[in-house]
Amino acid sequence: MTQIAEGSIAPDFSLPAGDGTTVNLASMRGKIVVLYFYPKDDTSGCTREAVDFTTLKPEFDTIGAVILGVSPDNPTRHEKFSAKHDLAITLISDEEKSAAQAYGVWVEKSMYGRKYMGIERSTFLVDREGRIARAWRKVKVAGHAAEVLAAARELA
Repeated sequence: MTQIAEGSIAPDFSLPAGDGTTVNLASMRGKIVVLYFYPKDDTSGCTREAVDFTTLKPEFDTIGAVILGVSPDNPTRHEKFSAKHDLAITLISDEEKSAAQAYGVWVEKSMYGRKYMGIERSTFLVDREGRIARAWRKVKVAGHAAEVLAAARELA
């Protein structure tokens, strides 16, 4: 499994979003991008993280930062999740886990002694040149969106 190092070029992707558009990372050069990977729509931690990023979105907007949430859920599920929680961020479907693998966040996990593959909650802050400025792995949700905002402000 590859670990993406800070300072390296962010792996590009073109993936469908919940709103029916296709998101291409390379087309966002010139913007600061918050790329956060999360396991599953509508679970407690993932909902809190999405709501926290939505709450802070106006502050991210003022520095020209785009927030992209990525999970293996399909676009229809993303759309329902967004509507249910009034989310104002873009959710991207990585059903084939290609982006998750490129960023090294599709990992073996263990719960109650059972091993399985899943998303390691991680966030990557991509600078205007398309490089990874910061990487957070094994993210704890509480306070995370605010920490990412502080780092994004430093880039702006």
